[in-house]
Amino acid sequence: MSHSISRRKFVTISGASLVATLGLGLAACGGSSDSGSDASKSGSSSSKSSKEVSGNITAVGSTALQPLVEAAAEQYMNDNPGVQITVQGGGSGQGITQIAQGAVQIGDSDVFAEEKLENKDDAKKLKDNKVAVVGMGPVVHPDVKVDDLTIDQLKGIFTGKVTNWKEVGGDDKEIVVINRAAGSGTRATFENAVLGGDKVPEDFKPQEQDSSGTVVKMVAQTPNSISYLAFSYFSDDVKALKVGGVEPKDKNVETNDWTIWAYEHMYTAAKPDAATADFIKYMLSDDVQGSLVKKTGYISTKGMKVERDADGKVTKL
Repeated sequence: MSHSISRRKFVTISGASLVATLGLGLAACGGSSDSGSDASKSGSSSSKSSKEVSGNITAVGSTALQPLVEAAAEQYMNDNPGVQITVQGGGSGQGITQIAQGAVQIGDSDVFAEEKLENKDDAKKLKDNKVAVVGMGPVVHPDVKVDDLTIDQLKGIFTGKVTNWKEVGGDDKEIVVINRAAGSGTRATFENAVLGGDKVPEDFKPQEQDSSGTVVKMVAQTPNSISYLAFSYFSDDVKALKVGGVEPKDKNVETNDWTIWAYEHMYTAAKPDAATADFIKYMLSDDVQGSLVKKTGYISTKGMKVERDADGKVTKL
C-alpha cells in the first residue's frame, strides 16, 4: 500500500501499513498512529534552510512524541518544499528497531535505544538527538474521587494488588486499569519510575491500548478507569493526578521533583542524509525549542536542571 505525500502536507500512516510497505514483516512494538488525518497547516519563515535541500524522510515511533514531530514537520516543509516528511506512530520499540535496521530515516523514542535493542552495541551505530523532555503521569476518569496517589499506591494498582478505589481513599468501586502495549516507551517510562524494577504478575492482564490518543478516549469513556499519559496528551476529558503531593507541572519535571519523565529522542543513522540532518538541526533550533516545544505540551531540554543517563542515573546540572 503506498501513499503519495504533497510537498505541503504529510500523511500519518498506520504502523501496519508501513511495515507492509517496507516488507519487513515486523510485529508492531507499540501503538499505531493516533490519527489518519493530515496535521494542521502552519508555517514559519524561520524554518527555511540556509541552503536548498530535498529528499524524503520517514519518522516512526513514539506516539508521545508524535504531535511535536508532526507540527515541526509541517512548518519545516512549508519553507522547504523539496523535502517530504512522513510521520507515524507505532511505539518507541518499533521506531528504534526500524532505524537500527536502516528502514527509516528517524526513529522516535521515549526511551534510550539501549533499553530496546537486544544488541546494545547497535546503539553506537545511531545518533541520539534529544529534542525535548516530556513529563508523564497517571490519569483517571473525571468522576474518580481521588486526586493524589503515592508511588506505592500506583505500584499496587498497576501490579493488580490494589483493585478497589476505596483502598486509596476513593469510592467503593473496582479499579479499571488501562495499560499501553509492551513496546510502548510511555509504558516503559511509567513502569521504570513507578514499579522500580518490580515485575508485573503474569496473572495480572489489564486491557492494553496501542496509542496515547486511544488511551485518552478510553479513560474518558470508562468509569473508574486509570492509565497514564504524556503531559502533551492531558486534556479536560481526563483528570491528571498528583503523585505524592507533587503536581504534574513542567517546573517540577525540570527539577526532578516529578520523577516520571523522559527525553524525547529522534534517532538517526550516525551519518544521516542531508535532508534528515537539516530537519534535525531545525528540531534543535531556537525556533522549535523556544516556542513550538512548549506550545505542543513538551519541555525544552535547555530548561532542565537535571540530566538522566541510559542507566537511569539523575545528575544535577
